Amino acid sequence: MPDRKPIPCGAPAATPPRGTTTRPAGRKRGHRQPPSEQSEGVGAWSKRRVLLLNTTFEPLTALPLRRAIVLVVCGKAEVVHGDSAGSTWNSATHSIEIPSVIRLSKFVHVPYRGRVPLSRPALMMRDNHRCAYCGVRAETIDHVVPRSRGGPHTWENCVACCAKCNRRKADYTLRELGWRLSETPKAPRGRHWRLLVGAAEPDPLWLPYLGEAAAH
Repeated sequence: MPDRKPIPCGAPAATPPRGTTTRPAGRKRGHRQPPSEQSEGVGAWSKRRVLLLNTTFEPLTALPLRRAIVLVVCGKAEVVHGDSAGSTWNSATHSIEIPSVIRLSKFVHVPYRGRVPLSRPALMMRDNHRCAYCGVRAETIDHVVPRSRGGPHTWENCVACCAKCNRRKADYTLRELGWRLSETPKAPRGRHWRLLVGAAEPDPLWLPYLGEAAAH
């Protein structure tokens, strides 16, 4: 049996015989990653969302990218706006734009839904990312009546706030500080606000369909 000498750590791998090809481990011949996976990584690709519109262009929900592609491939929806980077998804039988906004082929009835849940992204969007006290860029949320003073965590008692005003206000009331709000906080209305509940930042291509409040 011929002697096998150990390969020193860090030494270059042996060159394969001429005429052979190598592939990364686990990759099957002919497999092709979607462009978004190649550029953003599998994790980022799986987190992407696509705005789903009714036939009337009314916003319905934000879908995972994979689900949106399935609807388009099956003919249940059409691409209204593709990805801003112009990426495409290719398979053995299909080639479509990576969608940002899609529209259903058939109208679906959506039952009335009640009060919009309060969330940080939606509240920031309601207040246009501006501090309710001084008007600069908001960084956090403040309770007008502090929680320690019995203030509830509701749309009517929460406003966007900058870090400086948040520190100054602390556990004081507006009357104690002599501050005033330019607008009375209230819950937003409209189905499109529900799309902002779980979205960190909506795609700019979504804004025309989310109403005037979201487009500010």
